Amino acid sequence: MMALLLLYGEMFVRFFLVGLFAVGGGLATLPFLVDMGEATGWFTQLDISNMVAISESTPGPLGINMATYIGFQISSEFGTLPGILGAVIAPVGVVTPSVIIILIVSKILSRFKDSKYVQYAFYGLRAASFGLIASALLSVAKIAFLGSQEVISAESVNWLCLALSVVIFTVTVKFKKVHPILLIVFAAIMGIIFKM
Repeated sequence: MMALLLLYGEMFVRFFLVGLFAVGGGLATLPFLVDMGEATGWFTQLDISNMVAISESTPGPLGINMATYIGFQISSEFGTLPGILGAVIAPVGVVTPSVIIILIVSKILSRFKDSKYVQYAFYGLRAASFGLIASALLSVAKIAFLGSQEVISAESVNWLCLALSVVIFTVTVKFKKVHPILLIVFAAIMGIIFKM
């Protein structure tokens, strides 16, 4: 019982920190999740790649979906009920900093919204957000296109996955009316057929 409580406490604190520093939404959480997986051994980069695929395919914010999944997975070894509690504690940890910050900012920002320093801070946050999302993109692309390979060579590249990415990107750009769900289903079917 004590081990489970310690796990819940560590889970809440780690996800609280992810929520505190991941400015820019769900994809911005990925570098922090990679770091968390390496520090704790709770999940691998391949697990993160799979979680991104599942979380992007299901309704709801990416960061919350991933936290829910991770919380359930790492605490379900203690049973189903502890797994469900873990699935609640992890996303609450991610969301709590945002709630606190929004409450504080709503009180303060109305007084300082026209301040040039506040505007500069927002510009800085945009840059940080872009950097975190770009880092997440590179992490996911590395796993998708190279798997566990560290060295880039013609043999290490998953050419089918790369071709599928190009096709989906092209369809998205050229045919804006195509619903994203159709592309997700198409990608899932291709992944099953070609065992990507």
